[in-house]
Amino acid sequence: PNPQPHDLGNFSGRTRSAVSVREGQGVVLMCSPPPHSPEIIYSWVFNEFPSFVAEDSRRFISQETGNLYISKVQTSDVGSYICLVKNTVTNARVLSPPTPLTLRNDGVMGEYEPKIEVHFPFTVTAAKGTTVKMECFALGNPVPTITWMKVNGYIPSKSRLRKSQAVLEIPNVQLDDAGIYECRAENSRGKNSFRGQLQVYTYPHWVEKLNDTQLDSGSPLRWECKATGKPRPTYRWLKNGVPLLLQSRIEMVNGVLMIHNVNQSDAGMYQCLAENKYGAIYASAELKILASAPTFALNQLKKTIIVTKGQEVVIECKPQGSPKPTISWKKGDKAVRENKRIAILPDGSLRILNASKSDEGKYVCQGENVFGSAEIIASISVKEPTRIELTPKRTELTVGESIVLNCKAIHDASLDVTFYWTLKGQPIDFQKEGGHFESIRAQASSADLMIRNILLMHAGRYGCRVQTTADSVSDEAELLVRGPPGPPGIVIVEEITDSTATLSWSPAADNHSPISSYNLQARSPFSLGWQTVKTVPEIITGDMESAMAVDLNPWVEYEFRVVATNPIGTGDPSTPSRMIRTNEAGKNIGGSKFYLVLSEEFQNGEGFGYIVAFRPNGTRGWKEKMVTSSEASKFIYRDESVPPLTPFEVKVGVYNNKGDGPFSQIVVICSAEGGKFLFFHHYFYLTIGYWKDMEQEDAAETVKTRGNEAYNGAGYGPPSSEVSATTKKSPPSQAPNNLRWEQQGSQLSLGWEPVRPLANESEVMGYKVFYRQEGHSNSQVIETQKPQAVVPLPDAGVYIIEVRAYSEGGDGTASSQIRLPGYARATATPDPSHICSLHHSSQQCWILNPLSKARNSTRNLVVPSQICFYCTMTGTPWNAFEIKV
Repeated sequence: PNPQPHDLGNFSGRTRSAVSVREGQGVVLMCSPPPHSPEIIYSWVFNEFPSFVAEDSRRFISQETGNLYISKVQTSDVGSYICLVKNTVTNARVLSPPTPLTLRNDGVMGEYEPKIEVHFPFTVTAAKGTTVKMECFALGNPVPTITWMKVNGYIPSKSRLRKSQAVLEIPNVQLDDAGIYECRAENSRGKNSFRGQLQVYTYPHWVEKLNDTQLDSGSPLRWECKATGKPRPTYRWLKNGVPLLLQSRIEMVNGVLMIHNVNQSDAGMYQCLAENKYGAIYASAELKILASAPTFALNQLKKTIIVTKGQEVVIECKPQGSPKPTISWKKGDKAVRENKRIAILPDGSLRILNASKSDEGKYVCQGENVFGSAEIIASISVKEPTRIELTPKRTELTVGESIVLNCKAIHDASLDVTFYWTLKGQPIDFQKEGGHFESIRAQASSADLMIRNILLMHAGRYGCRVQTTADSVSDEAELLVRGPPGPPGIVIVEEITDSTATLSWSPAADNHSPISSYNLQARSPFSLGWQTVKTVPEIITGDMESAMAVDLNPWVEYEFRVVATNPIGTGDPSTPSRMIRTNEAGKNIGGSKFYLVLSEEFQNGEGFGYIVAFRPNGTRGWKEKMVTSSEASKFIYRDESVPPLTPFEVKVGVYNNKGDGPFSQIVVICSAEGGKFLFFHHYFYLTIGYWKDMEQEDAAETVKTRGNEAYNGAGYGPPSSEVSATTKKSPPSQAPNNLRWEQQGSQLSLGWEPVRPLANESEVMGYKVFYRQEGHSNSQVIETQKPQAVVPLPDAGVYIIEVRAYSEGGDGTASSQIRLPGYARATATPDPSHICSLHHSSQQCWILNPLSKARNSTRNLVVPSQICFYCTMTGTPWNAFEIKV
């Protein structure tokens, strides 16, 4: 019986006969294994377990037959041999009965040529990707040597020779490894060889499979399935699991199935079978046959198409049905006749080029097949093309000014129009532009774009697009915005002395108004913010890129920045330069300024100290003492022989490494009690200690504050009594934002979003509005408890406005600045310019010739707050004009 998977039977229990050979003769010991599955390996036990026979060039165990081959028997080979068969899956083992091997006593075997006893089959078949093992072993005396070759080729480099070259192993065998292989056995008596063919096969593999298909009744079907394999696969077709037979309508050639003029009987599941002798694969697909009368989608049934003259019109006609419906078109009751302008497209749609009034009317599309028909109706209406006028086309403005762009549409009265505004090609978001833009629809056929308090960023090309149900047209206008200069480029300190600094910078952007001048500013640890410094040249013109700052103090660290000005105003400052210290000076330390504790600004160099000179009042000689600490605030001199309250003249000088400076003016002071003097300047210091409520006084920090009276005690006095104080929370860090305003004459109504303080910040008590004219340093302040205020702007020029919240902890962060023009009364000029109306009601604007009193034009306007509009003059220019609102 055939063994089951992984089975291994038992050897027969019959005693095996002894094998007797001469010394030097070859021998084969038969294993004769029991029935078994393929997963086994053979080995031989010599005399007793576990002494196994070692394979070498003289001894070989075939894994095909299980036999033991000894090419030349020696006396050491005499003994008992047992064949062991092991299942590699279950590890089960069985042993054969022993086979005795003995030597004959009739002499020694002489030398003889090799005789190949083990060889691979004449034809070896292997699946692509597997490992092939071919055996070859010969008996002979002397022991033969085994070599391998491939006829008409080379042994694959990946091959391995095992068991003293008796086994050729080719891993991952490929199609190009196929061919004729030869093994050769050779000794000194001769040679022998064997040839066999290696054939490599592959299972069928799909290259092209089937897809489910839906066809209209009467249509042709063509399916192709394609597979590779070696040997080349053959194909068979099945329908619903039954072999498909050739008919007059059905053809099957090399994996191609064709059915002509399909009908409902052809519907079903089809299978393509590709097979060779090593395996078979299947591909499946469903064929559905459609059969239905024509129908149209609901949105196609009835439609009205509105176009303008000259446009292209396409009316879609796409009925669903099976078989595919044929399509016909009618205009009214007459069939549509195709010409150069009118054509029926391959998908059934009707196309009309260069539409005109003659193309108006009702069009009917009918779809028809053997199961029925259906139709749709479309109406075409041809209108006059829409035109657009956008004015003014090109305008130059100054930052802070306002303008109105008017977009007028000339269109068919039956069409509704919608206006869209763009800036630099992007739609204007009126909600996010901070109140600068407002779209005003005063009339049905026109729209205005109001731009208030224009900024530099608002310059560019403005587009107006008019959209109707029939067409879309657009036009553009350009606004050029002049403004204060931008910040100059990086400031570089080219050269530094004890009182000058030579600076250079790159030019600022002029923002369409030439730069008239630059201003140099400096800041040091001793200045109150940025201060304008004297320069050489005194006036720095707009074409200059370097200047010298003069009258600086020696040995002081400075930062410098540059500010540009043009006729519009002063721009933002440059980024500060790196901090740099002026050189130290020699004599005249501190100039005419003097304090006993001289600030670093006037020490003018390293190695700074004091010289204290004093003498009794009315005497001539001065006694001098050196005070080497620059931080010293007093000098105490003891002389027990001096009576109390003796008047002394005192003066104090200074010095540094470069030399001595001047002395102060002489003052007269009196000695203290006990002959102790305290010499000091006109100021004294209170030392204030402060610490948190939960801390000890020992942890106090101190600060000195300067008083305004002299005293003559020496050293620190006794402390005052303690006073408790509570600090306030810090002011709000959020700045007022979303500022909105409305300007009416000389007054500005300003509003903003309320500030919400954080948990660790003071509550908002109100708001401060700071406003000043450009070029002025002092701001005026309006306080209000509400997030709104009315700000007066009475004078011409540009006002700079910002808002801060205030609280117990002080003023909060400032809002972004806004710049607005002040109030200036209009004056008439021969060239009329735009007029700003400040009323909310419907207005009439007309212009009168004061000579003839003739009214030039009249139009109704619905005017919101602060809208600018143009009254256009025609005809001969007038010498004067009057305007009434």
